[in-house]
Amino acid sequence: MTGGEPKGVAEGVPVAVLPDPQLVTVTGVRPGLTVRRLGRNQIPAADWLCACGHHERARGRDRVTDLTTRARVDYCPHTEQHRRNAA
Repeated sequence: MTGGEPKGVAEGVPVAVLPDPQLVTVTGVRPGLTVRRLGRNQIPAADWLCACGHHERARGRDRVTDLTTRARVDYCPHTEQHRRNAA
């Protein structure tokens, strides 16, 4: 080991710095509600991408029904809830 490497790093072993696993950047996807697999013998699925960036996914008839009931395309309940909590 020479004086330049940090302790515990073996010679010739690359060290990778990984990005924050909680940070996700989505490009090319517009906010809205997408429901798919509504055919016979298929398990329905839905994705809701809110304008604030909040994402929810549901699978199964009951969960998709619940998500489609709560999802709002023109209203963000997430930022409104934060505003109410701050007040």
